[in-house]
Amino acid sequence: MYKSRSIFILLVILFSFSLQDNAAQQVHTVKFYGKEFFILEGTAIPDSLKENRYDRLPLSYKEHVRPPVWNLSKSSAGLSIRFITNSSSINVKWEVLNDVKMNHMAETGIKGIDLYCRSGKNWQYVNTARPTGKLNEYSLVENMPVEDREFKMYLPLYDGLLNLAVGVDSRSDIRKPAKSIQKPIVFYGTSITQGGCASRPGMVYSNIISRKLDVDCINYGFSGNGRMEAPVAEVMAGIDASFYVIDCVPNMSAEEIHNNMIPLVDILREKNPVIPIVFVESIYFQSKLASRKTCNRFVWSAMKSDIIPVNFLFFRTQAITIG
Repeated sequence: MYKSRSIFILLVILFSFSLQDNAAQQVHTVKFYGKEFFILEGTAIPDSLKENRYDRLPLSYKEHVRPPVWNLSKSSAGLSIRFITNSSSINVKWEVLNDVKMNHMAETGIKGIDLYCRSGKNWQYVNTARPTGKLNEYSLVENMPVEDREFKMYLPLYDGLLNLAVGVDSRSDIRKPAKSIQKPIVFYGTSITQGGCASRPGMVYSNIISRKLDVDCINYGFSGNGRMEAPVAEVMAGIDASFYVIDCVPNMSAEEIHNNMIPLVDILREKNPVIPIVFVESIYFQSKLASRKTCNRFVWSAMKSDIIPVNFLFFRTQAITIG
């Protein structure tokens, strides 16, 4: 009798502990948070002026840029979010605009999301959220010690975003960090600038530079359509940048450079007379070698003449740009 009662009491105790563990697990779930809990970087355009928060050009320029440029501006290349949390896990949910697929680029680069964690003065890569379609959810890291950490997520390079939410432990905190007070670097270029064909978003060169210098970088890379065009220059001129980088030559003929380069400089100089402008020489393709040499001679001659004021204007040659 006594033995049976002891066994019964032991079973009741074990069952009670089991219920407590289940209750704890149910409470300790993932909770998702939206834009009010993280800051968006890689853009200087207020949300109110854009068709979608994760676009790269203002809505007012939809009729001023060529359709391919507008369509490419819907991709979130160069954009990132930053937040602080003491969560032991990080999750992400995102909805892409077009569910783009390409046979020459990894889907993690096209429409995946990279997670980095601040480690001292550096950013440490953590994981990549792998897409499965238009609607995606991914667990990026688990079982971390509970303490405050700063995280950055780099957004898709060749697809747009409709919605984005960060998931953390339901009992943890998440908040916006302080915004950077440094002036951004603004890049205008081609598919390489946009991120083709990086295997993941953190590896486009503007994002690498952003991490190395710990400065915000704004990416106006338009695949096949980086042509020093006036409307894009107008958007750039409205940004109080530390300097501008023009990396458009691979998408342009010598004639286009003759026609577009000087107006682009004039637009930037009208509002920003002393912000440095860096022109990057093309890596030569054999099929266009003659036109590249012609346009590069034009750049040099224009800079050495009165056509373009040379103050705070720089030209980086091919030999310098190849690592």
